[in-house]
Amino acid sequence: MKPIVYHIPVCPFSQRLEILLALKGQTHAVEFRVVDITKPRDPALLEKTRGTTSLPVLEMPDGRILKESLVILDYLDEALPGPPVRRTDPYEHAIERMLIALEGPFTGAGYMLVMNQDRAERAKKRERLLELYARIDDCLVAYGGTQREGGDFLFDAFGLAETVFAPVFARFWFLEYYEGFDLPHDPRFERVRRWRTACLGHHAAQQVSREEIVKLYYDYALGMGNGALPAGREISSFAMRPHWRDRPWPPADKYGPPATDVELGLAG
Repeated sequence: MKPIVYHIPVCPFSQRLEILLALKGQTHAVEFRVVDITKPRDPALLEKTRGTTSLPVLEMPDGRILKESLVILDYLDEALPGPPVRRTDPYEHAIERMLIALEGPFTGAGYMLVMNQDRAERAKKRERLLELYARIDDCLVAYGGTQREGGDFLFDAFGLAETVFAPVFARFWFLEYYEGFDLPHDPRFERVRRWRTACLGHHAAQQVSREEIVKLYYDYALGMGNGALPAGREISSFAMRPHWRDRPWPPADKYGPPATDVELGLAG
């Protein structure tokens, strides 16, 4: 029997696991089971997770449960065959962890910006995100093992830090679309811009597309996350049907009149 991962396919924290499995050549070592977040959680799954709803969740063949994507990443990296994704040198692994420690605030700042509904708060939230981009840039410059050689990754290859950040960079396509956000052409973002481009372009990180992110995260742009419905709507943008490829692109102006279920291609 294989371990089972309960997940949301478009979730960045689930994509981390898919990237790690691809890097290790173990894409079929885990069974992924999709959870529809537009519906109440299955009581059987809630029993396994002791009432928590965060995903992904790993269930081992003997029924033991692991939660939190970073914990599951570490476990799979150590438990499965294949080259380690984390750095094997203790100091270099500590550097990975220093950079990964910035991911939580960074992700939160991006989601706060896309979910913001107050035009007057936009500048403040954009500046907060830029501050975190600058901190990541500084960390890459100060500690990156390939800096002197002009490399793009933290060290000499796509590793654990890239596995953690690549899905977040991909989700921030919703900031480009709904907020017109991108990094300014400023020297303090030069290194992180290169890193972001290298992360997004790596063959192991191609599980999602810009179109998929923009369409499924429309409700986030209206301030409603995790399957919650905006006023006047009956179907979440995270609904599995109709397929996102069969829907029109949502309106980019998140501060304008919100689209209806019909306009989003969610209802006939």
